[in-house]
Amino acid sequence: MPYLLRVELPDVPGSLGRLATAIGEAGGDIEAIEIVEKGHGGTAVDDVLLETATGVMPDSVVSACNALDGVRVIWISRYAAGGNLFLDLEAVETITESPYDALNRLVEVLPVTFRSDWAIRVQRSHGIVSRTDGAPETLEFPEVERAERLPELDDALRAAVRVDGNEVVIIGRRGGPEFLDSELARLSHLVSLASSIAGSTV
Repeated sequence: MPYLLRVELPDVPGSLGRLATAIGEAGGDIEAIEIVEKGHGGTAVDDVLLETATGVMPDSVVSACNALDGVRVIWISRYAAGGNLFLDLEAVETITESPYDALNRLVEVLPVTFRSDWAIRVQRSHGIVSRTDGAPETLEFPEVERAERLPELDDALRAAVRVDGNEVVIIGRRGGPEFLDSELARLSHLVSLASSIAGSTV
């Protein structure tokens, strides 16, 4: 069973090795690791995609990680994205393949890129323009000035980015973890890029 583990650990040499060893000894097999954020207090936040051996419960992996000095598991959940971390550069490649439809193509890949459950593009006057499976079928247009967190909706944490004064892109993540500042910055960058690509074709 694949799981996605978000963990905070000291940003010092050897920390990742100790974490990998603990996960392995607890019955987990690491498939990929991505640095999500480097904190200002000497810590880092990493996403770890892992498979567990038959009969191994995720609690065992969490306990092994939390037993390490300075390590804190923020969140763990099943991960049904097919065992691949979809990096930002791959999202960029996707939106540049179809410039005229760059924003809609970005919406399609945002859930995998940010390990969220859904994404949606909403216009002030026309409502929902595009959405992924699991996204709300109706949604009130949120007033946002920049990339920011929105109040929860149906148990989903949300982050929104303004495309322009009349359009936003929103992603939703059920059950956590909270969207980090670095994720908001990445989301803002990708939306801005997709908007620029689409605008250049007009």
